[in-house]
Amino acid sequence: MSAKPAGNTHKTDLVFTRTFDAPVEAVWKAWTEAEAVKRWWGPNGFTAPIARIDFREGGTSLVCMSSPEFGDQYSTWHYKRIMPLQRIEYIHNLVDKNGVKIDPASVGLPADFPRDQLNAVAFRALGKKTEITVTEYGWTEGRMMELSKMGMEQCLDKMAALLAGK
Repeated sequence: MSAKPAGNTHKTDLVFTRTFDAPVEAVWKAWTEAEAVKRWWGPNGFTAPIARIDFREGGTSLVCMSSPEFGDQYSTWHYKRIMPLQRIEYIHNLVDKNGVKIDPASVGLPADFPRDQLNAVAFRALGKKTEITVTEYGWTEGRMMELSKMGMEQCLDKMAALLAGK
Protein backbone atom coordinates (compact mmCIF):
# COMPACT_ATOMS: atom_id res chain seq x y z
CA MET A 1 0.00 0.00 0.00
CA SER A 2 1.29 3.44 -0.80
CA ALA A 3 -0.09 6.94 -0.58
CA LYS A 4 0.64 9.18 -3.55
CA PRO A 5 0.02 12.92 -3.48
CA ALA A 6 -2.32 14.02 -6.26
CA GLY A 7 -0.68 17.30 -7.18
CA ASN A 8 -0.81 20.44 -5.06
CA THR A 9 -4.41 19.96 -3.95
CA HIS A 10 -3.49 18.28 -0.64
CA LYS A 11 -5.32 15.19 -1.82
CA THR A 12 -3.88 11.70 -1.67
CA ASP A 13 -4.73 8.56 -3.59
CA LEU A 14 -4.69 5.37 -1.54
CA VAL A 15 -3.19 2.52 -3.56
CA PHE A 16 -3.30 -1.08 -2.35
CA THR A 17 -1.59 -3.93 -4.17
CA ARG A 18 -2.24 -7.50 -3.11
CA THR A 19 -1.45 -10.89 -4.65
CA PHE A 20 -3.97 -13.68 -4.05
CA ASP A 21 -3.32 -17.38 -4.38
CA ALA A 22 -6.28 -17.74 -6.75
CA PRO A 23 -6.91 -17.42 -10.48
CA VAL A 24 -8.11 -14.10 -11.86
CA GLU A 25 -11.61 -15.50 -12.49
CA ALA A 26 -12.05 -16.28 -8.78
CA VAL A 27 -10.79 -12.86 -7.67
CA TRP A 28 -13.06 -11.18 -10.25
CA LYS A 29 -16.06 -13.08 -8.83
CA ALA A 30 -15.15 -11.91 -5.32
CA TRP A 31 -15.75 -8.33 -6.54
CA THR A 32 -18.79 -9.01 -8.71
CA GLU A 33 -20.99 -11.62 -7.01
CA ALA A 34 -23.21 -10.67 -4.08
CA GLU A 35 -22.57 -13.69 -1.87
CA ALA A 36 -18.81 -13.24 -2.19
CA VAL A 37 -18.96 -9.47 -1.49
CA LYS A 38 -20.95 -10.20 1.67
CA ARG A 39 -18.07 -12.32 2.95
CA TRP A 40 -15.34 -9.68 2.66
CA TRP A 41 -16.90 -6.20 2.61
CA GLY A 42 -16.26 -4.19 5.78
CA PRO A 43 -13.36 -4.05 8.22
CA ASN A 44 -12.88 -6.44 11.12
CA GLY A 45 -15.87 -6.44 13.47
CA PHE A 46 -18.29 -5.67 10.61
CA THR A 47 -20.55 -7.96 8.62
CA ALA A 48 -22.05 -7.22 5.22
CA PRO A 49 -25.73 -8.22 5.46
CA ILE A 50 -26.63 -6.57 2.14
CA ALA A 51 -24.90 -6.66 -1.24
CA ARG A 52 -27.28 -5.89 -4.10
CA ILE A 53 -24.98 -6.10 -7.07
CA ASP A 54 -25.93 -4.55 -10.43
CA PHE A 55 -22.61 -5.23 -12.12
CA ARG A 56 -22.71 -3.55 -15.51
CA GLU A 57 -21.50 -0.26 -16.87
CA GLY A 58 -24.05 2.28 -15.65
CA GLY A 59 -25.28 -0.10 -12.94
CA THR A 60 -25.18 0.68 -9.23
CA SER A 61 -24.59 -1.77 -6.41
CA LEU A 62 -25.80 -1.15 -2.86
CA VAL A 63 -23.65 -2.59 -0.08
CA CYS A 64 -24.09 -2.39 3.68
CA MET A 65 -21.54 -2.97 6.39
CA SER A 66 -22.84 -3.38 9.89
CA SER A 67 -21.48 -3.60 13.42
CA PRO A 68 -23.07 -3.55 16.87
CA GLU A 69 -21.07 -0.43 17.76
CA PHE A 70 -21.58 1.62 14.58
CA GLY A 71 -24.83 0.22 13.15
CA ASP A 72 -25.51 -0.02 9.42
CA GLN A 73 -23.48 1.99 6.94
CA TYR A 74 -24.55 1.95 3.30
CA SER A 75 -22.54 2.69 0.17
CA THR A 76 -23.12 2.57 -3.55
CA TRP A 77 -20.69 1.57 -6.25
CA HIS A 78 -21.78 3.15 -9.55
CA TYR A 79 -19.90 1.38 -12.35
CA LYS A 80 -18.31 3.69 -14.91
CA ARG A 81 -16.07 1.24 -16.76
CA ILE A 82 -15.77 -2.53 -16.77
CA MET A 83 -13.07 -4.41 -18.65
CA PRO A 84 -13.80 -8.10 -17.90
CA LEU A 85 -11.09 -9.78 -15.81
CA GLN A 86 -8.93 -6.63 -16.11
CA ARG A 87 -10.40 -3.50 -14.53
CA ILE A 88 -13.42 -2.10 -12.68
CA GLU A 89 -13.92 1.65 -12.22
CA TYR A 90 -16.72 2.86 -9.99
CA ILE A 91 -17.88 5.92 -8.11
CA HIS A 92 -18.27 5.37 -4.37
CA ASN A 93 -20.78 7.29 -2.26
CA LEU A 94 -22.25 7.05 1.19
CA VAL A 95 -26.01 6.57 0.97
CA ASP A 96 -29.05 5.78 3.07
CA LYS A 97 -30.69 2.33 3.08
CA ASN A 98 -32.61 3.27 -0.08
CA GLY A 99 -29.46 4.17 -1.99
CA VAL A 100 -29.98 7.94 -1.81
CA LYS A 101 -26.73 9.91 -1.42
CA ILE A 102 -26.22 11.47 2.00
CA ASP A 103 -24.00 14.22 3.31
CA PRO A 104 -21.21 12.44 5.23
CA ALA A 105 -21.45 15.11 7.95
CA SER A 106 -25.06 14.03 8.58
CA VAL A 107 -23.73 10.73 9.97
CA GLY A 108 -20.93 12.31 11.98
CA LEU A 109 -18.14 12.14 9.40
CA PRO A 110 -15.88 15.07 8.57
CA ALA A 111 -17.10 17.52 5.94
CA ASP A 112 -14.11 16.64 3.73
CA PHE A 113 -15.10 12.97 3.52
CA PRO A 114 -14.96 12.19 -0.22
CA ARG A 115 -18.15 12.30 -2.26
CA ASP A 116 -18.39 10.86 -5.76
CA GLN A 117 -15.03 9.19 -5.12
CA LEU A 118 -13.53 7.35 -8.06
CA ASN A 119 -12.26 3.88 -7.21
CA ALA A 120 -10.47 1.49 -9.53
CA VAL A 121 -9.58 -2.18 -9.23
CA ALA A 122 -7.01 -3.54 -11.68
CA PHE A 123 -6.56 -7.30 -12.05
CA ARG A 124 -3.40 -8.99 -13.33
CA ALA A 125 -3.20 -12.74 -13.87
CA LEU A 126 0.05 -14.26 -12.63
CA GLY A 127 -0.40 -17.88 -13.63
CA LYS A 128 -2.51 -19.45 -10.87
CA LYS A 129 -2.25 -16.28 -8.79
CA THR A 130 -3.78 -12.82 -9.22
CA GLU A 131 -2.44 -9.41 -8.37
CA ILE A 132 -4.95 -6.63 -7.80
CA THR A 133 -4.36 -2.95 -7.36
CA VAL A 134 -7.14 -1.01 -5.66
CA THR A 135 -7.00 2.77 -5.93
CA GLU A 136 -9.20 5.14 -3.93
CA TYR A 137 -8.73 8.59 -5.47
CA GLY A 138 -8.79 11.98 -3.80
CA TRP A 139 -8.57 11.50 -0.04
CA THR A 140 -7.85 14.50 2.15
CA GLU A 141 -4.99 13.49 4.41
CA GLY A 142 -6.14 12.85 7.96
CA ARG A 143 -7.96 10.44 10.27
CA MET A 144 -10.68 9.36 7.80
CA MET A 145 -8.07 8.52 5.18
CA GLU A 146 -6.16 6.45 7.74
CA LEU A 147 -9.35 4.63 8.77
CA SER A 148 -10.14 3.92 5.12
CA LYS A 149 -6.62 2.60 4.60
CA MET A 150 -6.95 0.29 7.61
CA GLY A 151 -10.44 -0.81 6.52
CA MET A 152 -9.41 -1.72 2.97
CA GLU A 153 -6.39 -3.66 4.25
CA GLN A 154 -8.75 -5.64 6.50
CA CYS A 155 -11.23 -6.17 3.65
CA LEU A 156 -8.42 -7.53 1.47
CA ASP A 157 -7.37 -9.84 4.33
CA LYS A 158 -10.95 -11.15 4.45
CA MET A 159 -10.92 -11.58 0.68
CA ALA A 160 -7.68 -13.59 0.91
CA ALA A 161 -9.32 -15.89 3.47
CA LEU A 162 -12.39 -16.26 1.24
CA LEU A 163 -10.24 -17.15 -1.78
CA ALA A 164 -8.23 -19.62 0.33
CA GLY A 165 -11.49 -21.38 1.26
CA LYS A 166 -11.37 -20.40 4.94
